Amino acid sequence: MPLAGINSPKDLRTLSIPELGDLAEEIRSYITAIVSRTGGHLSSNLGVVELTIALHYVFNTPDDKIVWDVGHQCYTHKILTGRKEKFETLRQTGGLSGFPSRKESPYDVFDTGHASNSISVAVGLAEAKKKAGRAEKIIAVIGDGSLTGGMAFEGLNHAGHLKSDVIVVLNDNEMSISKNIGALSSYLSKIMTGEFVSSVREEIKRKIRSLPGVGDRVYKVARHLEEAVKGLVTPGMLFEALGFQYVGPVDGHNMQHLVDNLRNIKRLQGPVLIHVITKKGRGYNHAEDDPARFHGISTFELTTGSCTGTGGCTYTDVFGDTIIELARKDPRIIAVTAAMGLGTGLEKFSNLFPDRFYDIGIAEQHGVTFAAALALGGYRPFVAIYSTFLQRAYDQIVLDVCLQRLPVVFAVDRSGIVGQDGPTHHGVFDISYFRHMPNMVVMSPKDENEFRHMLYSAHLYEGPAVVRYPRGEALGIAMDPALNEITIGTWERLKEGRDVTIIACGNTVYPALSAAAELEKEDIRCGVINGRFIKPMDREMIGALEGTTGRIVTVEENTVIGGFGSGVMEILSEEGINLPVKRLGIPDAFLPHGSQGNLRKSIGIDKDGIQRFVKQWLKTG
Repeated sequence: MPLAGINSPKDLRTLSIPELGDLAEEIRSYITAIVSRTGGHLSSNLGVVELTIALHYVFNTPDDKIVWDVGHQCYTHKILTGRKEKFETLRQTGGLSGFPSRKESPYDVFDTGHASNSISVAVGLAEAKKKAGRAEKIIAVIGDGSLTGGMAFEGLNHAGHLKSDVIVVLNDNEMSISKNIGALSSYLSKIMTGEFVSSVREEIKRKIRSLPGVGDRVYKVARHLEEAVKGLVTPGMLFEALGFQYVGPVDGHNMQHLVDNLRNIKRLQGPVLIHVITKKGRGYNHAEDDPARFHGISTFELTTGSCTGTGGCTYTDVFGDTIIELARKDPRIIAVTAAMGLGTGLEKFSNLFPDRFYDIGIAEQHGVTFAAALALGGYRPFVAIYSTFLQRAYDQIVLDVCLQRLPVVFAVDRSGIVGQDGPTHHGVFDISYFRHMPNMVVMSPKDENEFRHMLYSAHLYEGPAVVRYPRGEALGIAMDPALNEITIGTWERLKEGRDVTIIACGNTVYPALSAAAELEKEDIRCGVINGRFIKPMDREMIGALEGTTGRIVTVEENTVIGGFGSGVMEILSEEGINLPVKRLGIPDAFLPHGSQGNLRKSIGIDKDGIQRFVKQWLKTG
């Protein structure tokens, strides 16, 4: 079979077009089988198998550079670039990253994981190669979803202005393809980008412009006519207006058309956009039928497509159910998300309240300001965005929400350690970037029952509020039948102590309680406090610690720089309380990918790590 002999793109280039087709099917099966065991991004990867093969077949990678937007479609790329044998370690601790990683391979040009930046990267690389006098080609592969991000248009605009020598591959997997139209458009695109036709077009332009007296006027009329005709048969006028030569649409699963068009485009200079139509989940019927569920999926059974996890209730599920409960009682509630309706648990809400649900695409900045304006208009928006993606809207949160003290609730999913998606997805900075915002209330629940009450309390608060909660299954705590308001800024004392006080927040509270229980067996008595409000903190409870245990350990799933522990130390300093404090949390480094449990253990914020830390501190004095 072809895949066995492919160890680099050089091997790929020895194959015929029919052999490339066979290779695509083999790779598709290989990816599906591996991801069923490791979990990962399946739909997007199955859709770009032929496209990825064609890019490496036509272009001289790694000298020619491919920049993958987001990077959740890079599995075929990894398999073709020397990582085939390690592919079974995908997203596992110490294994291959699920995203491009410069540490892994020279074929990975840029570490990615967030959307809409590939064109900007390509423009920068194109300018660098121009200044250095190099001749490599720069290719950015961006999906139609990522194109909803404003940064993508900023990059397109700049590329057109600079006349950058870049190729943008628009991977459009939302448009259905008519076979006849698709074949015709692919054929016409091949003709129009051919060397002969391109040279004739340029020669005609030159001769028209050289006509004495009327050349420029005739050229402008001819150009307008050309654009008008192209606009009737292609969707490329927007890109042409931005300074790009538009090619497409091209059938992204027809290897011959892909190769022919990419070969023609390779000879062109300046900004070019090729519009490629693909199908998400191609070749695996369960992913084709439900591409959203298989976009990012846990382990699953190949035959049925059913997930093989425990399937318990998650914090995301609790959020989805609770916002529905609130919305039934308050018609002012509106849900806003950024291309994450399913991932943030809002799918049921969108079905029940379609006129109160907004998916604004990959446009977090717009989403936050949009929600601010809704609040200004008398509504109560809940903005549900993953922690790692919400940091892209920092300025809008500060100026458009906090400055005006608008009642916007930020439901910050995937806070803390996310796991196998790695450093671009860990939500370990949100405490630090929310805590210093004036007017903002920040809370983090110890369990799903407290989470429900926090969402209700945030809804009642007349100002901006954050409820941050982790990825994964909830603890199975029994739910109170009614929603209760929690007084803003109050903590909860869970255990009295004598030797050390552990102040934990969010999902570190129960590990702290377990550690305290184990330490008590060794006659080490630890007090435990649920620091559920990160801002404002419970100054009264902090003040009462003076003269009790004499030592404080803070525990959080956030960077310790500017985090929860830093806030406790600030208040002790302001109150003139001289108590030694040690902070446990994320170190000043990017965490790798791996299971949540392994990562928490590696940095010592699990039960055993907290227990070990307290014992060592008491031992050393």
